[in-house]
Amino acid sequence: MRNKYALTGILLSVAVIWGSAFVVMKDTLHRQDVNSFLACRFILAALVMAILRPKTFRHFNKQFLIRGVILGTLLGCGYIFQTFGLTLTTVAKTGFITGLYAVFTPLIAAGILKKHISKVQWFSVLLAGIGLAFLSLNGLSIGLGEFLVVISAAFYAGHIVGLSEWSAGADTYALTVLQLGTVGVICFIASLKSGFHMPPDSGVWKAVIYTAVFASAFAFIVQTWVQSFMSATSTGIILTMEYIFAALFGVWFGHESLTLRVIIGGSLVIAAMYIIISDEGRERIPA
Repeated sequence: MRNKYALTGILLSVAVIWGSAFVVMKDTLHRQDVNSFLACRFILAALVMAILRPKTFRHFNKQFLIRGVILGTLLGCGYIFQTFGLTLTTVAKTGFITGLYAVFTPLIAAGILKKHISKVQWFSVLLAGIGLAFLSLNGLSIGLGEFLVVISAAFYAGHIVGLSEWSAGADTYALTVLQLGTVGVICFIASLKSGFHMPPDSGVWKAVIYTAVFASAFAFIVQTWVQSFMSATSTGIILTMEYIFAALFGVWFGHESLTLRVIIGGSLVIAAMYIIISDEGRERIPA
């Protein structure tokens, strides 16, 4: 399946799941430290996938291992820097600044890989950035927390660009196992500074299992597969829908209210997604 609208719909399912994860994890991280939670989440995801399909390790070779570990390291560093930044700034600012990976993605693709970014794509990136600002910001000050989240956004963008370069022709399942396992190891090592802790109660275990199976294993299999057909820039824009779905779930469960600012911001991000998908490289994804 290579229809660009079908691929967009499939990738949107990832954004829905990641948006719902904000609600699932909302109270969990008060009972288990972040790095321990992330380590449990990603190690469990990798183990479940490995148990379900042990033959996946046959696809590992030196080049595959190097690429998978690099991708997993980029992803893991993104989570860690985002987490440290979150402890020093607000959730709203963290959400907006993390969404800047949609801006960093074409910059990295154009600057390092010499990829051509069309004017329509640049316009979509700008539109998405403005939409994210409406969704998340109530004033902006730059401090250490914000700076750390900017670094995390750059790592996320690097991961998206790397997937677009290396996922084509690779075994999607095996590459996902390797990425998630790498993230789990990195987060486990990061947790050792204050001591690794297992989930303390059934509520935390439920959150770990949900994020491991759906927000990690399933979501990254889908992202890895879709990016073998779709450009990094388009992927970055579509995945910013995560923050719209997070807002909608927040409203649905009573954590937030639906304001005019949220409606405007969400509409701008949706418009950016529609524009960039309509312009998506027709040589890669025939309609």
